[in-house]
Amino acid sequence: MTSDRIKGLTLSLAYLPLATPISDAKVLTGRQRPLTRVAMLFAELTTEAGHSGLGFSYSKRAGGPGLFAHAREIGADVIGEDPSDIAKLGTKLVWAGASVGRSGLATQAIAAIDVALWDLKAKRAGLPLAKLLGAHRDAVPCYNTSGGFLSAPLPEVIDNARAAAERGIGGIKIKVGQPDRRADLERVEAVRTALPDPVALMVDANQQWDRTTALRIGRGLESYGLVWIEEPLDAYDAVGHAMLGERLDTPIASGEMLTSVAEHRSLIENRSVTFLQPDAPRVGGITSFLRILALADEAGLKVAPHFAMELHLHLAAAYPGEVWVEHFDWLEPLFNERLEITDGRMIVPDRPGLGVSLSDRARAWTVETATFGG
Repeated sequence: MTSDRIKGLTLSLAYLPLATPISDAKVLTGRQRPLTRVAMLFAELTTEAGHSGLGFSYSKRAGGPGLFAHAREIGADVIGEDPSDIAKLGTKLVWAGASVGRSGLATQAIAAIDVALWDLKAKRAGLPLAKLLGAHRDAVPCYNTSGGFLSAPLPEVIDNARAAAERGIGGIKIKVGQPDRRADLERVEAVRTALPDPVALMVDANQQWDRTTALRIGRGLESYGLVWIEEPLDAYDAVGHAMLGERLDTPIASGEMLTSVAEHRSLIENRSVTFLQPDAPRVGGITSFLRILALADEAGLKVAPHFAMELHLHLAAAYPGEVWVEHFDWLEPLFNERLEITDGRMIVPDRPGLGVSLSDRARAWTVETATFGG
């Protein structure tokens, strides 16, 4: 019998503004608008014994109000429950909204609560989340993405890449997938030439190539020693990604757009990628993410979680195989704490739980709240 119960849950929807509009290949192909803000769904839990947990999920361009609405409909179901029973509560929340499915928006709404439960559990144990899960390392190789978007002119991308390397970041990822394929190769050539050899380089096409184009450009990129080519094809084309992996020396990476364990299982079973890139807020939280890690480990894959470094640093540290964590400075204004980077690696914080707390700016950007319990 537990001595503690969930007493209260507060859900918040906030919009994080970006300094400048951001574009990748999906914008250049007309499939999306430039990104100007990120919708954040926060979940703050409290217990009768005085413990607390913070979790979050997010959505880009569209979906924020939907995440908040779904979480608000099912949130009351955790009140009075034992916060240690995380898997049980996840199942309860899935079935509370079962008619809208077990992936997509529904699981992303649940993710904020799931992450809050894990944060609470680690805080109650007095451990960083990575240590609670069982860390394999205290620091994780990190690469920067936020400076390499197609909306930035090439000289700016090069300046951003050099600045990131000087800061101690170990790798640089730049966006490709422009209508002029030669421009992509020139972009990669320029950035590779500008960076010191020890700094790793990755590229991301954001799903905008077909199989023929991806193979041709992939062959053109072979000489640059890239760590990976990310999302060369549609995220659900497991067979096509596997074909590229067989025909190219450069490793293939994908997974960030998938929103369930089952969808990641398809990539794994088809041997589609060398680097699997799950996103905990998108797949339903830490509980589902750990199931994906177990499958990836069994298959001998490398892992590079997508976005949300404040969360994924802990999860990457708990993976036994090779890992990278993505450095995105976008979310930093939301939290009072900052992550330390040195010698190409991001240091796991020694603070309990995720090791972050919401900033005053996050509170100021909040547009809706819902509270359950007391």
